[in-house]
Amino acid sequence: MNVIVDVVGEGTEEHTLAADATYADLIRAAGYHPQEASVLVDGSPVPGDRVVDAEQVRLLRLIQGGHR
Repeated sequence: MNVIVDVVGEGTEEHTLAADATYADLIRAAGYHPQEASVLVDGSPVPGDRVVDAEQVRLLRLIQGGHR
């Protein structure tokens, strides 16, 4: 399955995944750890353990703040 991933603020890329790949697998394929990014389908976040069922998604990197 081919999935078009719009990485917010960084551009669009395409990834080829196995038919049973999860959204966590998609995040890893995009080069991120599932704890540092979320996938949005039609504007709503989806769980990482859900099997990919969309042909186009947005990937939002989560930003963590530090102490001052």
